[in-house]
Formats: sequence, C-alpha cells, structure tokens
Amino acid sequence: MSQAEETESVDQDGVIERVSGPVVTATDLDARMNDVVYVGDEGLMGEVIEIEGNLTTIQVYEETSGVGPGEPVQNTGEPLSVDLGPGMLDSIYDGVQRPLDVLESKMGSAFLDRGVDAPGIDLEKSWEFTPEVSEGETVEPGDVVGTVPETVTIEHKVMVPPDYEGGEVVSIEAGSFTVEETVVELSSGEEISMHQEWPVREARPAGDKMTPTDPLVTGQRIQDGLFPLAKGGTAAIPGPFGSGKTVTQQQLAKWSDADIVVYIGCGERGNEMTEVIEDFPELPDPQTGNPLMARTCLIANTSNMPVAARESCIYTGITIAEYYRDMGYDVALMADSTSRWAEAMREISSRLEEMPGEEGYPAYLAASLSEFYERAGLFQLFNGDVGSISVVGAVSPPGGDFSEPVTQNTLRIVKTFWALDADLAEKRHFPSINWNESYSLYSQQLDPWYRENVAEDYPEIRQWAVDVLDEEAELQEIVQLVGKDALPEDQQLTLEVSRYIREAWLQQDAFNDTDTYCEPEKTYRMLQAIKTFNDEAFNALDAGVPVEEIADVDAAPRLNRIGVAEEWNEFIDDIEDSLESQIRELY
Repeated sequence: MSQAEETESVDQDGVIERVSGPVVTATDLDARMNDVVYVGDEGLMGEVIEIEGNLTTIQVYEETSGVGPGEPVQNTGEPLSVDLGPGMLDSIYDGVQRPLDVLESKMGSAFLDRGVDAPGIDLEKSWEFTPEVSEGETVEPGDVVGTVPETVTIEHKVMVPPDYEGGEVVSIEAGSFTVEETVVELSSGEEISMHQEWPVREARPAGDKMTPTDPLVTGQRIQDGLFPLAKGGTAAIPGPFGSGKTVTQQQLAKWSDADIVVYIGCGERGNEMTEVIEDFPELPDPQTGNPLMARTCLIANTSNMPVAARESCIYTGITIAEYYRDMGYDVALMADSTSRWAEAMREISSRLEEMPGEEGYPAYLAASLSEFYERAGLFQLFNGDVGSISVVGAVSPPGGDFSEPVTQNTLRIVKTFWALDADLAEKRHFPSINWNESYSLYSQQLDPWYRENVAEDYPEIRQWAVDVLDEEAELQEIVQLVGKDALPEDQQLTLEVSRYIREAWLQQDAFNDTDTYCEPEKTYRMLQAIKTFNDEAFNALDAGVPVEEIADVDAAPRLNRIGVAEEWNEFIDDIEDSLESQIRELY
C-alpha cells in the first residue's frame, strides 16, 4: 500500500497474539501475503510475510517495544507500494519511502515518533504539465503523454501506467496540476495523473532485455581502465571494514555518467550516510554543472533503524530506479550494503523459526539476491525508447572472508567484481581494489565502444597493463625469497614499470579536485605514457644500459604527478618527450 492512500477507513480485523522483535503474530486477521497492515494502538506499519491457519505473521517496519498482545491489527488489503511521480529526485527517504524532511517538520525534531507517516511525494504541490500527445491519438502502456520539469537537470515523463489498457486520448491539456489531478482521459474510461503506485516486490514490466554495449563511465581509472561496468550491468564491491567500500560507491554515485542515481544506505553507519546527505547537495554535477542532488534520490536506512525496514529498502530503491528507466533514462543504483540486507533477512528468518542455511542465513538467500540483481539490465521499452539500470552492490563480509555466503552467492550473479583489499587500504593505496582478484566479464563486449570513442588500441594497451601486473605478482613471490637484486635485469625493469602502473595509474585521490574524476581519454593517455617509459626502457636495456641508470632518469617520477595535473594533455606530451630524450641519451 502506498502512503498516499487514506487509512482511516480500514477497520480492525485482527488481534496481536505474540511479539518477537520486529516479528508480530496476529490472530483472526483476514489478509493475503505481502499485505500492508497497521499494528498496535500506535498504528505501526508492517507487512504480512507468513500465513498459517488462523495465525498471520507480520514484519513491522518500526520499533515494537511496548507493543503487546491484545492490541489491534488493521489490514489495508494492499501490498507495500511506493508513490511514483515528480518530486522523488532531490529527496531523502527512509526504507519504506517516507520523506525524512517531511517527517522532521511534522515532528519538529530529528527524532521521529513511531506511527508517523507521510506520502512519498508531495500531493499538494503543482507541476507544470506539457502534453506530448494530442486528442485522438492512441496510447498504450508505457507511452509518454506529457512532461514535467522535475529538477533543473531532469525532465520527468508522465507515462501511461503499465497496468492500464490504454486507448484513444479523449481529453488532454497543458497547465498546472497536482500529482493526483487527472491530466489525460482515455476512451477506455481510464484517467491518467502524474502519480503512479507500484508494489515494491514486483518488477515493473519492460520490453526486451538487450546486451549492453556502452560502459558506465565512472571516472575511476582502475574501474574504467581494467574492470569496466556496462550500462545495464551488475557489479559487486566486497571488502572488509575500512577498505573503502562506501567511499568507492560514493565516487561512483558522484561521477558516473548515469542520468539518475539512486543511492541506498542499507544498514550502514549514520555518519557515513550523513556525509552523503551533506556532500551531495553541495557537489556540482560534472555533466551539467547543476547540483548533483538534482538527479539523485537517497534512501537512508541506517544501522540504528528497524531491521525490517532495512529488508524493504532495497526493493524500494530498485522500484524507483525502474520507474525512471521506463522514461528512457540510464539509472545507476548503489546499494550499500547488501550484507546488511541479508543480515536483516537472517534475523527475520530466525524469528520465524525457519530452517537455517549456511551460517544461519535463510535457505532462500541466493534466490532473493538473484531477484534483486536480475531487475538490472538494458531494456528496449514498450514505447520504443531504451533505458537501463546498473546495479552496484557493496558486500561487507565479516573479517574480509570472501568465502562467506553473501559474497559467494553475489559472485554467481554479477558480472563485474571489484575486490577491495585490506592490505592495500593499510598501505593507503586507494581505491583499494585488488587487481589480481577483480575481473569484468563485460570487457570484450565494451571493446568496440572504447576503440571508437577513446583510442583504436585501447583494448591492447589495457591487456598489456594486465600482463605486466600478472607478471609482477609472480615475481613478487620470488622477491620475497631471494630479494629483488637476485632477479635478472629485465625482470627488475618489469617490477619498476609495474610500480608506476600501480602508483601513478591505479591509485587515485578521491579528495583531490583534479584527480577525483578521470575521463577515459586521460585514463588512456596516462597508461600510454607509462608504456612509453616501458618501451624506451627495454630498448635501453637491450642496448646494454644498466637498469639502475634507466630507473634514475629525471622524467620517470613525473609519471606519478599526471593524475593531479590540470593541463594533463600537455603534461603527458612533455613527459613522453622527456622520457624518450633522456633514456636515449644513455646509449
């Protein structure tokens, strides 16, 4: 049920029998699975998750302390739904799409009382509607009938809801309307407003799912350069505490070239979510120069919020993402983190006394993860447009153990794996993505885009970097046994080249205004400069120049400063010229 609906007409038809944390058992409740109910004298929102005979089990999305047997339970007869319409961007919601700023103004305090409710979008605000179809035209589900300027960045498209029949447009006019006022009347008798509702646990229908061919450009060198993610793809960022999961996801949310960003703080610490809420309104959008929040929707469900709401916030976020996908936008969804979501499912499952699976997680953990990630994709929509949802899920394995169930089940689903490494984080190497464990299955299908839009030899130079890093990993095992000086000179030079790949190219400073975002062209040119050093150095080595002299040329350390150079094209040209001249002078 959407919070835009009235609930006063709902009659009491059940009684609480037992309360166990967020799980409440009621008797004599006439309900269906996934119905929204209001529990207790305070009317706490909950959802039916199990029905057995006369007993109905409910997960409650608010704190249940003080709620006891004998209190009433009211059934709405509707599933948990979200309000969809203009006004969702530049908003901050909790896990069941209650706008936190509206609740704060209602309460007059940042501390919210139980049972407080508000619709997900402003029902009183008027929006300027511009028709896109004329009277007499026939429209079908998914067709755009008009537009609304939702923010300075995003034009909101008013669509025929997917569960409508469609028909001939009988009446349509431009003007200022609230989201609940009818803007289009159809011959079928259906009336279209700017407001839609959709059950969060049901995927919105779309057309054909296509193979992604364009990358989601993130501005992060290791991700764009070595392990790219496609628009409409799925990725996982697992890593232990302190390895930089949240900062990495925030970087992706800030700089990726998606049209819309949905950021879900699922069970993370409040200070991390506070940083997002404070930073995003101040950050300029690199694509438009407007505030980043103008294309962002935040869902804040921190670790101190009720565990059941944490379980629902993932579905709330993906449903909002699907709505903007249906408008033909590219949406990037960041879920931080899916481990906290899985832990919420584990707690609820244990209170239901279900048979536990591995490490106490429910047996349906893999199925739930699959249902979430499969809602990502690149789609040919019913109206002929193309829209995508790219899903990036952070995973927080206890102790950084990637063999635990959430990480392993996620790896079976996603096609891009960015493995964060605690050792790299301790060395202050950020992003701390381990290049030996990470991978992307999208690389080959994205190569044509890189050849056309960046450089013809982009895939080859990327493969060269991968080969050098692989060789370095093998040599490091030998170095630990016999020392670097015992290696042949060509292998010592390989280690020197790989050091520049790691320090100059793979490291990136998220807090440096210049280095925080790196366009694909700069990513390519930086790697090209390192390869220039490699080629010139090995030519000198073949000519008999000692490796120590090659490593000591003045131009080589300047490679480490390319990332922070504002005029990077000229800077790289100068470095390449200097490397060639200085190394060739040695022989």
